Amino acid sequence: MAAPILSFENLGLSQGTHWLFRHLDVFVGERDRLALIGRNGAGKTTLLKLLAGRIEADEGTRSVRPGARVILLEQDPDVSGFATLRDFALAGQYAPPAHEVEAIASQLGTDLSREAATASGGERRRAAIARALASEPDLLLLDEPTNHLDISAIDWLEGWLGRYSGAFIVISHDRAFLTRLTRQTLWLDRGAMRRNEIGFGGFEDWMEAVYAEEARAAEKLDAKLKIEAHWLERGVTARRKRNQGRLSKLWEMRAQRAAMVGPQGVAKIAVAADDSKTKSVIAAEHVTKNFGERAIIRDLSLRIQRGDRIGIVGGNGAGKTTLLKLLTGELEPDSGTVTLARTLDMIFIDQQRSLMQADKSVRDVLAEGGDWIDVRGVRKHVHGYLKDFLFDPSLAEAKIGTLSGGERSRLLFAREFARESNLLVLDEPTNDLDLETLDLLQEVIADYDGTVLIVSHDRDFLDRTVTVTLGLDGSGTVDVIVGGYADWVAKRNPKSAPRAEKKAAAAPAPPRPVSAKLSYKDQRDLDLLPKRIEELEAAIAGHEEALADPALYTRDPTRFAALTAAIEKARGEKDAAEERWLELAEKAEGMGQ
Repeated sequence: MAAPILSFENLGLSQGTHWLFRHLDVFVGERDRLALIGRNGAGKTTLLKLLAGRIEADEGTRSVRPGARVILLEQDPDVSGFATLRDFALAGQYAPPAHEVEAIASQLGTDLSREAATASGGERRRAAIARALASEPDLLLLDEPTNHLDISAIDWLEGWLGRYSGAFIVISHDRAFLTRLTRQTLWLDRGAMRRNEIGFGGFEDWMEAVYAEEARAAEKLDAKLKIEAHWLERGVTARRKRNQGRLSKLWEMRAQRAAMVGPQGVAKIAVAADDSKTKSVIAAEHVTKNFGERAIIRDLSLRIQRGDRIGIVGGNGAGKTTLLKLLTGELEPDSGTVTLARTLDMIFIDQQRSLMQADKSVRDVLAEGGDWIDVRGVRKHVHGYLKDFLFDPSLAEAKIGTLSGGERSRLLFAREFARESNLLVLDEPTNDLDLETLDLLQEVIADYDGTVLIVSHDRDFLDRTVTVTLGLDGSGTVDVIVGGYADWVAKRNPKSAPRAEKKAAAAPAPPRPVSAKLSYKDQRDLDLLPKRIEELEAAIAGHEEALADPALYTRDPTRFAALTAAIEKARGEKDAAEERWLELAEKAEGMGQ
């Protein structure tokens, strides 16, 4: 067996008063294609820096095969000190050949003569990729390589890595990218490392099996504290089951939307003046927008109705941002009209995450320093709401500056989704998110009552989320396609269309044969449990509100203890009810009911 390109034995790194991780063994062999998976804040980026030798570990031994080139592509390349992107790309430890750098930059569509100080995130990322790939690496360490890249650049990078003869470790939120390229998985979880000789395509089944085994072990030991520590894992498992049902609902929504699209790609709205759910919220009629001599948007007619989930895709410079601004009224068309419903109340979440100030606490951001937050008219305790967004409640006092980029994004979602609104605009929402947060974001979007506009390069996310795709090819034409990214590609070039997990039909699919029915008891539980779960949630919220009285413990310790016990009992019953409902829903779906 050949010696590994890189190994790190008994790796440990402390963070303040605790260990971020400890006793990790990492080995990278020839042509390994490793997906590095873990939640935001688990230490994935830090681990790549340790492997690259950029920072020192507190414990462990790092070994690199003599002569091997280990190249790190960072999330946010530091171009300070360089006059142009070319100067940056030609620098570095191994001084890559200029002709190779220029060739890769050209294929990625970036101009290396740009001033480094004014270059965008995408331009800096492309220059860093050109430098990394041209350095003839034996091992590439890739930290979110698809961030700030458009779909064509991602396709090019996938092709290059597919032909690459060396090894790589990649952190990415892009499921399609990971599934196509990786053959092994490193899972960084709660300070420990697991490795499996499967690519990302098999990761979720593996993760479910690990969590299920942990839950069985905890139950056998009757370790209540341990079970409580795993509320997040159990929530992830339940969420994944719910998302299966939501995907089925998405196919149905696409089929219904297909029936509303006319022959010219104009979405028709049913006539029902007294039904707000069928009203047009955004109507574009023969909209054209030019920049100089170039047509960015040409003769677009589109009607968006309440409940639509609209994805906007296209290459950099194709006009995605211009189209978004036209549809939201921020930009006036050169000709044609855009009419917005008078009742629109919009939330806009952009790439910059500009609302997150480093010196504020999580509690400050969510509840202005208090204990309670109004979530679309429902009062919730900060600790409980943090759990809803996959945070440990103990993070309530943490400063924003101590959170990872993904955790800041998740916190911003928690803050903004609490507001009343009926139009949600998301500009590249998946950047810096871990896979669990992506699942959560899909869930929130699926449950959102209003209309959603999403600009994204994440193909899998769009396929799982949107009902209609607006595809821009840079010529000014906007394709209006029912379905996700895969449906747009299939329309443009059927032979090269990626295989989606499940395609939305142009018409409702025929009903599945019913092989059996739920028993009377099971059907009754399926029908009644949602109401019971709501009742338990209301009871928990009421008890928590009573406990929020700071003087209660000293004034009436007996009542304090009774309320605490009641909350624990209600939470246990709620967890059991949710698990029972999910089990029955999955069973009913399998029977075709």
